Order: sequence, then C-alpha cells, then structure tokens
Amino acid sequence: MQLKQELIQQIQSIIATAKERAIRSVDTERVLMYWQIGQVIQEEEQQGKERAGYGEFLIKSLSETLQPQFGSGFSVRQLEMCRQFYRTFPNTNALRSQFSWTHYRTLIRIENQDKREFYIAEAAKNNWTARQLERQVNSQLFERLLLSNDVKAVLAVARDEKQPSDAKEIIKDPMVLEFLGLKREAAYYEKDLEAAIITHLQEFLLEIGNGFSFVARQKRIHIEGDEFSIDLVFYNRLLQCFVLFEIKTTKLTHQDIGQLQMYVNYYDRFEKQEFENPTIGILLCADKNDAVVKITLPENNKTIIASKYQLYLPTEQQLIDEVKKEIEKLDHDKMNE
Repeated sequence: MQLKQELIQQIQSIIATAKERAIRSVDTERVLMYWQIGQVIQEEEQQGKERAGYGEFLIKSLSETLQPQFGSGFSVRQLEMCRQFYRTFPNTNALRSQFSWTHYRTLIRIENQDKREFYIAEAAKNNWTARQLERQVNSQLFERLLLSNDVKAVLAVARDEKQPSDAKEIIKDPMVLEFLGLKREAAYYEKDLEAAIITHLQEFLLEIGNGFSFVARQKRIHIEGDEFSIDLVFYNRLLQCFVLFEIKTTKLTHQDIGQLQMYVNYYDRFEKQEFENPTIGILLCADKNDAVVKITLPENNKTIIASKYQLYLPTEQQLIDEVKKEIEKLDHDKMNE
C-alpha cells in the first residue's frame, strides 16, 4: 500500500513549521538573555563608577569566569555588546520578537537614533533577515534616501505614518547592485546587466524599495506598425502605478530620456486603469549629467527619474560627497529662483 503524497506533504509541513517555531523561540530567549546580562552589567557598573576602570575590570573578570563554563559566547567583546544592547534598548517592551540577536548586533552599532529607528521600522515591515538588514545598512540605504528627502519624510514612510506620494521617496540615487557579482572595471552590454538583474531578482526588489512586484522583461509594445521593447516592467502597490525600467550601460543622453518618456506615455494611455496613478519611468544608467536631465524634462516632472547604478558598496566618504553635491545643487537652484 502506497501512502498518499498529500498526506506526506501535510506532515512535512507540520514538522517544518514546528522546527521554525522552535528556532524562533530559541532566538527570542537568546535575545532576552543578552539583554538581561547587559542590564546586570550596566547596573553593577553604575554602582562602582567612582572606581577608575571598574567597567573594564568588571567585563574582563566576568568573561574569564564565564567563558570556561559557557564557551566563546561570553567573550569580552560579547559582554560589551550585551551592555551596549541594554543601553540602546533600555525598555524590554521595545524588543521585537521577530528580530534575532544577529539583527540586534547590527542595530546597536548604529549610533544615530533616527537612522536606527528607520532600519528597525523597515526591517520589521519587510521581514528582513539579519543578512538583508546588514546589507541595507552597509549599502547606506538611509543616507541614499536622504539625498532627495528629509529625515521626517523618510521616517514617516518607513513607519507607515504616510504613504509615499512621490517616487523619489522610495527610489534611491545611486542604486547599489553589488549583489550582481559583476566587476566594476569591466564594460557590459545592457542585456548582460538585465540578465544579471533577472537572475538576482529578489535582491534587486530589495534594493529598489518597498511595494514592488515584477511584471515583465523585454515587454513588447506596438505603435502603428513599429515594435519596441521595454527592458523591465514592475508594479508598485504603494504608489499604485506601473514602473518602467530602461537600462543604459553608458552615459545618459537626452534621446534616452525621450525614448523612456514615449514608453511612459504609452502605458498611461493604453495600460493604466482609471484608478491607477501615472506611470513612472526609471533610467538606470552608468553615468548622467543632472543638468541635461533637468533641462530635457518639464519643470514639474514627477514621472521620469534618472538613477545611477554602481556595482559596489559605497564608502561613507562617497555618500558625504554626494550629500554635499546635492546641498550645493539645492542652494544654486534657490539662488536662481
């Protein structure tokens, strides 16, 4: 007699769910354990604060006592993190059950409170794994969003206090595509970059922002007998509109902008439903002249965005330089108004 495949799958599902719950339970207990250890260390350290170097002595002595009994999880560095954990999250009710200790290890390294709150809100809302959270922090996601938004707007969208009304509230410039594994020194055809994006679609969706879902690749459209292909088509449920991507592995030209504008117009006239918002077009390019982009597009443009891509994680200095350039550009625009 042969067992039903349906029965086997049902039992396999029960086992997998139980294992997942057990892992989550262990993670929750570990987080609580480290928080309580941090609390005890902090309170003891405060009692002996009049003694010079007492905190350093306390942690070193604890480590020497605990490590032989409980292992490397109680090294000096680990105990210092426990203390920092408690200092950063002094209220145990603020701890989130879906975050593992690895999540919190990344979060407690973030000194800026606004920045930390942003990553907490985004990680919880999007169910980021610890690895995804670390990648977003390392790719300077918060700073890249601030290049075209203020802190209040970025935090409000992250906390779901407001829905994004402008694509610039969720689209980054530059976009970081280090997960594609392409060498930044090499030259690539547009089809190569597109193929790499499709291969790493999950990571690309994480990078381009909240609410995106993939619709089509090389979407063919026909206009009075002429055929065209749109590189990538997505839909964003937060903005309630189609988002078209055109990939340019060379410096952006005004002809590229005109081509994407045509695709956007086509979608608005033939694909968009009445309840949906105007289509957005994103030119993902290797390089661009912001002045050319600005002059080519109407002054009230909100539907065409040019975003540079880079195949490596940005350094902090690169982000600082970008912010300075953005501030100088805004000051220049105000002077010309």
